[in-house]
Amino acid sequence: MVEVRSVDTRERILDAAERLFMAHGYEGTSMRQITGDAGVNLAAVNYHFGSKESLMQEVFRRRLDWLNEERMRVLNVMEAEAAGKPLKPSQIVDGFFGTLLRMAGDERRGGMTFLRLLGRTLTEPSEFIRAFLAHEYKEVMDRYKEALFRSLPEVPKAEIVWRFHFMLGATSYAIAGTDALRLVTDWQIEDEDSVDRLDRLVPRLMSFLLGGLRAQLPQFSDSAAVDSK
Repeated sequence: MVEVRSVDTRERILDAAERLFMAHGYEGTSMRQITGDAGVNLAAVNYHFGSKESLMQEVFRRRLDWLNEERMRVLNVMEAEAAGKPLKPSQIVDGFFGTLLRMAGDERRGGMTFLRLLGRTLTEPSEFIRAFLAHEYKEVMDRYKEALFRSLPEVPKAEIVWRFHFMLGATSYAIAGTDALRLVTDWQIEDEDSVDRLDRLVPRLMSFLLGGLRAQLPQFSDSAAVDSK
């Protein structure tokens, strides 16, 4: 019974931290807020996690472990079915970004709360979080990068890397839950097209990402051109 209560306490702390980090950011969330929301004392947080930094890492790790495994599983299946042929860019974009976006509909995986936390963190990361996420994503990033290189052999590798960077930025901004879209309210966006409509956000974002990946190559002046291959 004691062990069950300990697991329950740990999960309540993680759930509370996830919600509060999403709402206020890492720097804007205090340990007092987390303990109050979770209904525990500071000793319980220190016992399970040791520090606020370790708690933040564990909030991400419990979601990213599944996400990374699922992304790799999807990529492995697609490559097996392709039987050695390059994948289509649309398959790769869906495998990486689509898998993430579909998490929003699964509350067991954190739902929109975790997606907005991830989006917020990627747009305003602390140095230790940036290093942590880079480590957690490295294997998956490398596999998807190589798949994109094979899929788009006519596109310089440096251009693919930059476009993937832009895609990460667009996705992070879209899922961060910011009010930026409301800055253009003069455009009279209807309720069914609001930022909270995940069923419309996902196809819109996926279409945008794929369009960016397939966009015409930029033209550089001779003085600025570099060999990116």
